[in-house]
Amino acid sequence: MTDLAADLLAETSDDLFAIDAEAQDRLFRTARTANRFTDEPVSDEQVAALYDLVKWGPTVMNSQPMRLVVIRSDQARARLMTHLAEGNLAKTASAPLVVVLAAETEFHETLPTVFPHAPGARERFTDDDARIRTALDQAWLQAGYFIVGVRALGLAAGPMAGFDAVGVDADLLAGTTLRSFVVVNIGHPAPDAWFDRSPRLAHDDVVTVL
Repeated sequence: MTDLAADLLAETSDDLFAIDAEAQDRLFRTARTANRFTDEPVSDEQVAALYDLVKWGPTVMNSQPMRLVVIRSDQARARLMTHLAEGNLAKTASAPLVVVLAAETEFHETLPTVFPHAPGARERFTDDDARIRTALDQAWLQAGYFIVGVRALGLAAGPMAGFDAVGVDADLLAGTTLRSFVVVNIGHPAPDAWFDRSPRLAHDDVVTVL
């Protein structure tokens, strides 16, 4: 983006959005990935409100494969931590709530309910490999909504891919058709929660107009 275009956007951006600048900042500009948290708890009511918000995000054929595995007990957290990368242990130990995001690999079984206007939708996903790829792709899409939803609650999220997903699946998710793909620490950020802000790519490095 040229300097002139950037200046123009800065002058007019408040008029381009349906939410005010404070909400934009809370969701995006000043929101950060938290690495440490206070001990203020995250309630079941907050988790319910979070899901009730993010469930409206679009997915292919309204498939909604993301599942939330909420780690509440000390025993479950201890088991989860055996599968985390060493650099993520302290982050998770300080978080008042940890959620494992998983993909339901049998999501097609609910398509008659969530996509009822296409009676043959379930039969499009009989190939196991293709269905699992779709489940993970769409669950990752929902994970983005989930992180923004955490921020909308006034909380901070610390998503982590540094864990042994196969180990988590065999341990915490044994006997299910779920596949874990990201662990999210959630809570109120501690004063020293942040690393330095990393740079973002410029408009012209990302946007192509044809």
